[in-house]
Amino acid sequence: MASFVRISALLWADLLAAFAMYIMMTYLTNVWNLSTTHAAGIINIWDGITAVLAIVFAYIVDSFLGDYYMLLLSSISYTIGLGLLSMSTPPVFGPCNEYKEKCIGHTQKVLFYTALPLIAVGMAGHVVSLMSFLNLQTNNENEADKDKDKDTNKEKEKEHEKEKEGNKIYWQMLGLLIVVVVLIAGGIALPYIKPWSIRFGIPAICTLVATLLFFSGHSVYKPCKPAEGSPLTTTLRVFVATTRKFSQPLPDPKELYNEEDTRSTSSLRCLDKAAIKLQEQPESKNWNLCSVREVEDTKIGIRMLPMWLTFIVIGIVLSIRNTYFLEQANRMDRKLGKIKITIPIFLLFYQLSSSISTYFYSILTMCFNKKYAPPVGIATGMVLSVLCCITSAKVETRRLHVIRDHGLLDKPDEKIPMSIFWLLPQFMLLAAVDGIANTSITSFFKHQAPESMRKYLTYFTKGVLGLGTMASVLSVYVVGKVSERDQNPNWFQPSLNKSRLDRYYWTLSGLCAVNLVIYVIVASFYTYKETPDDGGDEGEGGNMDPGFEDTAKCCC
Repeated sequence: MASFVRISALLWADLLAAFAMYIMMTYLTNVWNLSTTHAAGIINIWDGITAVLAIVFAYIVDSFLGDYYMLLLSSISYTIGLGLLSMSTPPVFGPCNEYKEKCIGHTQKVLFYTALPLIAVGMAGHVVSLMSFLNLQTNNENEADKDKDKDTNKEKEKEHEKEKEGNKIYWQMLGLLIVVVVLIAGGIALPYIKPWSIRFGIPAICTLVATLLFFSGHSVYKPCKPAEGSPLTTTLRVFVATTRKFSQPLPDPKELYNEEDTRSTSSLRCLDKAAIKLQEQPESKNWNLCSVREVEDTKIGIRMLPMWLTFIVIGIVLSIRNTYFLEQANRMDRKLGKIKITIPIFLLFYQLSSSISTYFYSILTMCFNKKYAPPVGIATGMVLSVLCCITSAKVETRRLHVIRDHGLLDKPDEKIPMSIFWLLPQFMLLAAVDGIANTSITSFFKHQAPESMRKYLTYFTKGVLGLGTMASVLSVYVVGKVSERDQNPNWFQPSLNKSRLDRYYWTLSGLCAVNLVIYVIVASFYTYKETPDDGGDEGEGGNMDPGFEDTAKCCC
């Protein structure tokens, strides 16, 4: 269990760092005095790159490094990044000690923009390797305990099992207690610390301690499995082999290199050329020859692309949580009686709402066929995203009315006499979108993706939504430019009080509605692979209806 504590320390430090990064929007608008769109663009690009990096790092782990070295390198990067972030605040190296725009010099900007990619590397590395390495170590410890028990009698074995179970419960309760303490510290205590250098410094110190604690156990950790290569390499091999044999005629399925007796599907037949075995080629997997199984796995991935692309809009909607929602809350009345609510409390509320909505939806999906539950869940998430944007637009319209009634249009730093709890409905709806859509997209990949790609399911889900997060920057730019037509003012002004964020939310609701229609059309033509729970044979997943397959034949 010592390994459990060392590795879990990284997880606890991650939680504290997450709270520090959650309020980054407030830091950039209050201290750096950036416009709302500029600050949101920085955060969304950083957030999206972090999610996409997870796929890249998963490939590196499988092909070269392994989980331990990925954890070690990413933890070092994480520690340095948080340290530089703390040092980028004005009191450390700034021209003055005030948390104002005039104290943000060239040194602060260099440190800040260097810190963000380092933190992204740390977060992505932990997403890929932390839980898998933790599971590896705890499983190995349990197997070692079982080997020792073989030489003992039954009474000692029972006593040992009870003792082991007691120790397991003890460590789990201790870990849960520490998580609760970290959540309280990050969500309640940390925001009351006024100096931003300390707000960012505490997570940096905790991450440093966690990294040193993790490294101290390098001699006792069980060795990771050697790198066996990534299935992403197989996909790349299929494309390379197809390109090299592009001049070859379409082969007969019986003439293909089929070592596993896999059925060759009729769509995307141009990729079958990768399985053509030329006379001078040996029967071994290389960049010139692929098996039918490898070709079919690649076809499944390509057939999933139309569905995959519709998930990006969900990522665009989710991006407003850490940006525009927080900026709305920044100047609103946070008092609940005599208690002043901190903004990170909304993160706790968001995560709780997401978990509850996912739980209740999982109960409802018991009424559906297993293979249709994920697409229905994705559609539900899209419907909720429309409702979330409409609700957000209504609340923002009310906020703007309050601002005008109290003459606060030109006073962006003044408190708005409107309770922050008006934002709870849109936070709840967005949490439901996050929970249900995330779970359903992961289930969709799990049921439809090739067996070789199952390990990448979580990373693909985060990567798709990460692309949506980055696409939100483009959506804001396009909407802003379109709103300027006929010499009208841009909807996105430097001050949120003068912006028309409500109109942007209405635009997002329309985009989500159109995306929902496209998704329904694409999903209706998609042929879903039978799941093992359905009791049927597991067919070739990801096939499209015959009409779509005929189109694919024409294309290839």
